[in-house]
Amino acid sequence: MVHKKSSTNDIGVRVATAMQQLGIEGLPRNYELVYEAYAGTNPDLVRDFIALGKYKTQAALDELGRKYLPHQHEASVLQRSAGVVRDEMSNFMALLDEEKTSLTDYGRLIGEASQAIVGADGGPATALGASIEALRRATERRATENAAMTASVSAHAEALDGLARELAEFEANKFLDVATGLGNRRAFNKAVARAYADLDEPDACAVVIAEVDAAKRFSPRQMEALGPYLVGHFGSLIRQAFPSGDIAARFDGLRFGFLFQTGDESQVLRLLVLLRSAFQAAALRHPETGRGLGTLSFSAGLCMTEHAGNAFDLLNLGEKALAQAIAEGGDRVVVHREKAASRGKDWMLYRAS
Repeated sequence: MVHKKSSTNDIGVRVATAMQQLGIEGLPRNYELVYEAYAGTNPDLVRDFIALGKYKTQAALDELGRKYLPHQHEASVLQRSAGVVRDEMSNFMALLDEEKTSLTDYGRLIGEASQAIVGADGGPATALGASIEALRRATERRATENAAMTASVSAHAEALDGLARELAEFEANKFLDVATGLGNRRAFNKAVARAYADLDEPDACAVVIAEVDAAKRFSPRQMEALGPYLVGHFGSLIRQAFPSGDIAARFDGLRFGFLFQTGDESQVLRLLVLLRSAFQAAALRHPETGRGLGTLSFSAGLCMTEHAGNAFDLLNLGEKALAQAIAEGGDRVVVHREKAASRGKDWMLYRAS
C-alpha cells in the first residue's frame, strides 16, 4: 500500500488506476482519500482503508473520510445546518402566529369586559360577574401561555446555540489535532504546498518529520495504555517549545511534522537541539500510579526545500531521513542533503486557495 517515489505524477497515476480497478467513483473526495492512503503518511488511515476490503462502498469511504478528512464533508454539514435553521425559523414563525391569535382573543375578552363594566349601572349583576370571571380565566390562560412561550423560545434558542457551537467546532477541527492542540496533517500539508506556490523559486524553509522513541522503551501493550497520556504530554511540550511563526502538527500516534520558515539548516538544527532539551527535561509519570517513567527522546528526518523538487518530494525525503534515523538506533536527526531532482508539478491536491 505504501508507495514512495520522487514523482508526484507517478502517485497520481497509481491513484487513478487503483480507483478504476477498485470500482471507486471518481469523486474529488474519493481521490483525496485514496491519494492519502497510497501516500502512506498516515498509518491509521492506511490500516482502516485496507480493512474496508476489496469492494469499498461509497458509504464506507465517506465514513472514513469523515474520520480522517472531515473538510471533505463540509458541504453536507452546512446543508444539514441550513436545514436545522430553516426548521427553527419555521417554529419561531408558528410561535408568533400562535401568540398573535392568543393576543387577539385576549383583547376581545378585555373589550367585552369593559363594555359590561360600562353598562353595569343598568344591567344585571350576573352579567358583570360573568364578564369578570371570563376575564380572570383568560388572564390565567395568558400567564400559562406566556410561560410556555418563554420555555419554547428558550429551547429553540438553545438549539440554535448548539448548532453554532457545532459549526465552530467543525471549522476549527478541519485543521486542528484535538488531542494536542497542534495543527493536523492536512494543515501541515497545505502549509508545505504553499511553500511551493512558485515551483521555480520555492520558499526557503525546512521540513522535519519526527517520531518519539517510545517503541524502544514500552511494549505494544504499554503503548496502548499510555498512548493518550504520551500524546498529550509531548503535544504540550511541543506547543511550549516551538517558535511562533513556524508550524507544528501531529500526524498520527507519536509522529509530528515541523515546518521551519528558514533556509538556514544550522538554525533548524539548533531549534531541534532546544526541542530535544525540552524532551529530556520533562519527566514522564504514569497517569494512574504517578510512578516515574523517565524521559523519551525522538528521532527526526530533516529536508530543506532546496533539496526537494516539489512538496510531495519534500515530505517523502523527510520521511526517508526519519526512517534512517530510526534504523540507526533512534535519538538522532538525519539530514537529507542530496541535490533536488528536476522540478515536477506542484502538489495540486493541497494547493493553497
